[in-house]
Amino acid sequence: MPMTEPEMTEPEIDHVTTPLLDMAYIAGGPADGPPVLLLHGWPDDAHTWDRVAPALWAAGYKTVAPWWRGFGPTRFLSSQTARSGQMAALAQDALDLANALDWQRFSVIGHDWGARAAYFLAAVAPDRLCRIAALSVGWEPGSLPTPALPQAQSYWYQWFLTTERGAETVCHDGKAFARHQWDNWGPAGWYEEAEFERTAAAFDNPDWAAITLHSYRVRWDEAKPDPRYAELERRQRATRTLSVPTLMIQGGDDRCTLPATTEKAAGHFTGPYRREVLPGVGHFPQREAPEAVNRLLLDFLGTETATP
Repeated sequence: MPMTEPEMTEPEIDHVTTPLLDMAYIAGGPADGPPVLLLHGWPDDAHTWDRVAPALWAAGYKTVAPWWRGFGPTRFLSSQTARSGQMAALAQDALDLANALDWQRFSVIGHDWGARAAYFLAAVAPDRLCRIAALSVGWEPGSLPTPALPQAQSYWYQWFLTTERGAETVCHDGKAFARHQWDNWGPAGWYEEAEFERTAAAFDNPDWAAITLHSYRVRWDEAKPDPRYAELERRQRATRTLSVPTLMIQGGDDRCTLPATTEKAAGHFTGPYRREVLPGVGHFPQREAPEAVNRLLLDFLGTETATP
């Protein structure tokens, strides 16, 4: 019997205090279900999982989908905290959130920035994770290498953000800059205007531009990392393989992360690993093809149980 797309819902927004953040999130599913953390990417927000979470709830999982630092209702507790967008900071935020929720072990499903954070967690805290599913981003050990020229061309926006004119653009016209990525990262017409407008509201966060700029600048060594995360960064760079069971979902028509860049990652995983390509799908599989993504996720998670 074909799977029908889960109905859109409007769950309430919850908040939890972590060491650095008042972190906002959307929660759902049975209270005693295996916990799953849903991590969004850029430029996106926690609602990216609105057509995925209900399928997980129906299968017995409980989910928490936070807004990253700099997005939506999430706020820093102190004006003195560095507005770092490095992956170590996001991974630590995710761990802090899990700790605040009293989750000892959990699974992670991440897209884009969320996928990078999931890999980071698998490198530095594998004992905390049951499984990870990474959408639209592959993994390789160590620091990010300079990409091959076709991928470098697709990453034009990242290079642009290392310039002062790029910074001016994202600070003064960030919504238009984000829309340009949505328009060009997948097949024409893949999203509805209302979907983008709802998501773009999350970019009104006062720290969104700063987090965006630092994240891409520090990624390519064009900004100083926050020393708070030096040890985490060291541990991540030292990790050569990942042992956590991993599912990688790649859009076959992804024009941001080119499919060819994720083809040969299997050798970097000692745990179970599989890569699934969705033909005709761009950079946002969970938004563009939720039914296909849900099938893959539910099959991957299976009867996984964890102690919350």
